[in-house]
Amino acid sequence: MRQSGDQLLPGVSYVMPVLNEVTHVRAAVVSLLQQDYTGPFEVTLALGPSIDGTTELVEEMAAVDSRIRIVPNEVGSTPAGLNTAIRASKYAVVIRVDAHSVLPPDYARLAVETLERTAADNVGGIMDARGVSPFEKAVARAYGTRIGLGGTPHHVGGKEGTAETVYLGCFRTESILAVGLFDEGVKRGQDWDLNRRLREAGGTVWFTPRLRVLYRPRPSLAKLGRQMLSTGLWRGELARRYPAANGIRYFIPPVMVLGVTVGVLLGLAGVGQALWGTTPWLLIGFLLPAGYLAIVVGATIVVARPDGFRAVLNFLVVLPCIHFCWGIGFVLGFLKLTSNITAHTGR
Repeated sequence: MRQSGDQLLPGVSYVMPVLNEVTHVRAAVVSLLQQDYTGPFEVTLALGPSIDGTTELVEEMAAVDSRIRIVPNEVGSTPAGLNTAIRASKYAVVIRVDAHSVLPPDYARLAVETLERTAADNVGGIMDARGVSPFEKAVARAYGTRIGLGGTPHHVGGKEGTAETVYLGCFRTESILAVGLFDEGVKRGQDWDLNRRLREAGGTVWFTPRLRVLYRPRPSLAKLGRQMLSTGLWRGELARRYPAANGIRYFIPPVMVLGVTVGVLLGLAGVGQALWGTTPWLLIGFLLPAGYLAIVVGATIVVARPDGFRAVLNFLVVLPCIHFCWGIGFVLGFLKLTSNITAHTGR
């Protein structure tokens, strides 16, 4: 995979699962066609059974540009779509793309250069969440802070080097084929799971802050809640399956949810004590939710203030939504209730 002037650049296969993404998919695909990478490439869209006009839109794009190819993803899930697209691809490098993401023009060039320089099996960077509406801006701020999604490098940045996982990814095709592609039984967290298997096989996952991918957050509280619940469910499932591979940070949100819930229940019991004329010592339980509320307010003042008053108000709602939906999902997934709930939480 030499990239000197007298050597051919490796071919790149962009793979993207698409399902009901009529609002975002065109921008995502255009960002691939406008890459400054001069090697050969193809765009393979794994099209799920969409009902919002996505099918017609991607068929229109493929009809006018032969570099865009559509393959059916009858299952409709993200890992099934990725595997279908990868199997249909022909080049030595696979770059995963999300329909909500927009790659900067130098993304493929930098990714392939880093893949060669480090001899890694997967290279990735930062999910650069940016919102348009005040609500989306609040979500983006939460994504990019330690108080929001835990402060992993692919959310907040950091030094270049080996990593547990990265956002999206630029893979050596032979490496992911060797470990069995994405696990189609893992509906969310499939990136982390694939990177875990790459590392266990002796491979290297490499993070570089030079790679930044524009990501559009969910535009409403309901959609954000469903996303976080589903993500938490599968993180809990993966934590139960592979306990040794999961860091303590994944357990902080569920512990917080349980702590606040127990505190509220104890506090209410203390109110009952007061009404019955006994010493209301259980009112001390209210200290737990009060402490959490103070953390949320403090974080809002520090983090969201630059985005304006409306974004601040949204952040006060967004942060607990992320924490509680993710934390509740984690508990349910850890208790092996994933299969009963994920059908109602999105892909």
